[in-house]
Parts: sequence; C-alpha cells; structure tokens
Amino acid sequence: MKKLPIAIIAGLLLTQIACSNKEYLNPSTISQSQAVSSPDGLMTLSNGLQYRYTTNGALSVLYARTAGAGLTTREEFVLNVGNLDEANLALGASNVSNINSVVRNLWTQSHLVRSNAELILANTGVVAEAGTKSGIVGYASIFRGLALGTLGLFFEQSPITTGDNVPFVPRVQVFKEAISTLESAATQVTAAPVSANFTGKVVPGIDIPNTIQALIARYALFSGDYDKALAATAKVDLTKKSVFNFDDNTRNPLFEVTFGNLNVFQPTNASLGLMGALAPDAADKRIGFLTRPSTNVAVAPVIATAFYTANSAPVPVYLPGEMLLIQAEAYARKGDLVNAVTALNKVLTKTAAQDAFGVGAGLPAYAGAQTADAILTEIYRNRQIELAYQGFRLEDSRRFNRPGPGAANAERNRNFFPYPLTERNNNTSTPADPAI
Repeated sequence: MKKLPIAIIAGLLLTQIACSNKEYLNPSTISQSQAVSSPDGLMTLSNGLQYRYTTNGALSVLYARTAGAGLTTREEFVLNVGNLDEANLALGASNVSNINSVVRNLWTQSHLVRSNAELILANTGVVAEAGTKSGIVGYASIFRGLALGTLGLFFEQSPITTGDNVPFVPRVQVFKEAISTLESAATQVTAAPVSANFTGKVVPGIDIPNTIQALIARYALFSGDYDKALAATAKVDLTKKSVFNFDDNTRNPLFEVTFGNLNVFQPTNASLGLMGALAPDAADKRIGFLTRPSTNVAVAPVIATAFYTANSAPVPVYLPGEMLLIQAEAYARKGDLVNAVTALNKVLTKTAAQDAFGVGAGLPAYAGAQTADAILTEIYRNRQIELAYQGFRLEDSRRFNRPGPGAANAERNRNFFPYPLTERNNNTSTPADPAI
C-alpha cells in the first residue's frame, strides 16, 4: 500500500501503548477498551477492516468471492485439481461441502469484518471532530456494507448481529441492512465532509462519499428496490476512482494466489465461459483488457489481466460500468425500456479512454429487439464482461433466471452455498443447508 503496511502501523501504535504499561503487555496485542477509546485507535481499527477484507491471500474475502462466483458459473476453471476446495466448487452440487475452505472463508471473514465494523461504529462517540467522525463512520459503514453484501451474494440467510445463537434473516434483509448502514453514513458524511486528519491516517484509495452511494445502488438492485438503485447511481461521480490499494507486503490476493500463476484457476477462455448468444462480440475491446493469451495454452488458454497483473495492482471497489448497468437493469425491470437502452448504450459504446479504469467495449449501440427480455439478456451479457472476476456472476445468474442446476445447458452448478460447519457447531439457529 502507499502507506506503511497496516500490520506495521498497528504494531507501532500497539508498541507505544504497551511500553507505558508496567505489566509489559504483549506489544502485538491491544485490549478492546484501548482500541476504541480514542480517534486514533478507531482509525487503526478502520485500517484493519480493509486488511482483513482484501489481503492475506486465499483467506481474503476478495479471493473467496471471485473463486466462489467464478468457479460455480464456468467463468473460471481449475488448473490443478490438487486445489481440492476450488476443484469441488467447479464440480458443484454436493461436492461443495460445509468444510470447503472457500465457503468457510467467505462466511467467517465477512462476519469478522462485519463485527469489527460494528465495534467501530458503536464507539464513535469518542470522536469530537465532525470530519474525522465522518471518515470513521463512512469507512466502517462501507466495510460493514461490503461484508453483509458479500454474505447476501452466496448464502440464503445470514445473521446480521453478533452474539450467542443469533438468528438468521433472509438474504434480502441482509442487503437491506447493508443499505441502512450506508444511508446513515451518507447522512453523516454529507453533514460534515471527511477531514484531512482521517484521510491522512488510513490507507488511501477509497472515495468514501462515492463508494457509499455505489454500494447503496448495488444492494438496492439486488434487493429489488429499483427506485433506490437509480437514485443512488445518480449521486456517483463516474469520473472518480475508488480502489483497494496493495503493495509487496499487503498483496493483491488474486494476483498473488491465482492469476499470477498457472496453478490454481484462470478464466475458462477468452469468452469468459460465456456461450452461444451470450458470447462476447469479436470486436469487444474489453476482452483484450480482461485477458491475454497464455504462454502455456496446454494448461490454460488465457490468463486474467485487468486489475490482477501485479502484487501492487489496485482493485476497484466498484466500476463506472457497474453503475451504468445498474441503471439499465433497474429501468428495464420497471418497464422503462427507452432509458434502459440509453444506459446500456453508454456501456456498449464507451471506449477505454472514456472510462476511469480503462474498461471500454468500443461497440456499436444496441440494435436488438426492443423487448424487456431481449434487453435484459443484453444487460446480463454485459455484466458478465464488464464486471468479470468481480464476484457477481452467481448472483446475476440467479437474478436473471439463467438455467440452473439440473436444467438443460445449466450455467451454474449451485444456487447457494451450505453454511460452514464452524457456524453450525456454534450456533443452534443455523438453518438447514440449501439442497443445491
């Protein structure tokens, strides 16, 4: 990252605290009361949210959501079946057990991020300066939203609080809980812009005001609130970037674990596993951005590129194209096909030079049938290309009613993941696992 690695930042702070304690506390630990008793402690904990969500290789939520969504929908394929848990995701159905490490990490790491964000949000009363409080509230709310949103992508139900035998709620309620947290943060940030004191003490990269609205739009779409999704996208400045930053100490997990080698998984092919009418147009310039030919085609035909080309490559929190496709889908589902096509065309005709991240199809405008089904299919196809490797394909496949497990030409091998055994063994409220 462009600042000291988070672990070092935390270590320095904790050492200073420990040195003043005559009990000679372990300098690598800090009590909860110490961590939440000051603005600086809360900002250090805020940095820890991003560290847990994005780094530490295969343990990260970033890695798990890409593997979980991509391997169950043919977006990616496993190169080495010795990677057993990834291989079982690619097989799907009953091969995905409740001890699968990718499933477990999605669940456990997301809940740890959620609970740590809640700890921060519950203690912002110690922050007197309004702009610093806005930064802490906005940052923690973004990661609580991301954690809850990730759980909603892969599991039918989830707890949204921490405690003994906490109840589960349906995934739509999980998305709505994320939205509620983000809306509260938006109010705070609007009232008092984020201070330089906060931005100078956290890992740079996340544009807090724009990210809050982008995530509201994302989860409003997933929960079926199309008006809210449209209102939120209208507040996102598509010229601004919001990214997770990395360096050689805190590494981009997708490059580190899989896309930087030929050992775990890579894209299924240059068509990203899309077949038939969904296959990318031969002139689609996004394919050259997302993939490159492999140096060993006997192992993998293409290698993922995009945002996964180095340990230090930043990963977008959201893409401008996602916001445009949210608009297109929301309008289409509301029956406003004219505005749906207008938004879709902004994605189809967008060039790399016109996109903040260089993602551009450079294609002609939509010329297909002016029906909701045809337009939604084109929106779906473009989501799978524009948002490749972002972890949305399983959710999209369900939401667009694509052929599922057991259907002819199935495009996904499961609908939802089982609940990890670690949760079942510790929470009597855990529901029965989904059949598939």
